[in-house]
Amino acid sequence: MDQSEQPSINDPSFAKQVQKLHQLTVYGRWLFVTFLWLLIAPVSLWNLRSEIALWQQYFTWVAVRYGLIYHPLSTLGLSFCIAMTISVLVWQSRNILMGLPQPEKERLEKQVCRIRQQGPSHPLWKFICQ
Repeated sequence: MDQSEQPSINDPSFAKQVQKLHQLTVYGRWLFVTFLWLLIAPVSLWNLRSEIALWQQYFTWVAVRYGLIYHPLSTLGLSFCIAMTISVLVWQSRNILMGLPQPEKERLEKQVCRIRQQGPSHPLWKFICQ
């Protein structure tokens, strides 16, 4: 994209569209985490139901450790849910506290330019440009 095609960074509508795209990215990440907790976590916990019943009767950290070791897929599923949640929390906290990093700002700006260029046929056009 050359200088003549590139929108001005001082253009308030362009900045608003970049902000909308960032907001959609935040919503998308939290939606993904929500689906993980709704789809993977219940299956993992259901697979651990006998271990959980044992933990309720005789809770020790050794019982938790062996329960998780002998159910590796459930452990992997729960670990993935927890890791993605923490990842999104850290990412969003960094963006709130320190602002968006420059490479991410540039990526969002380029994506808004592509959405504007493609027009109404782009799936995100009605969310970003209207």
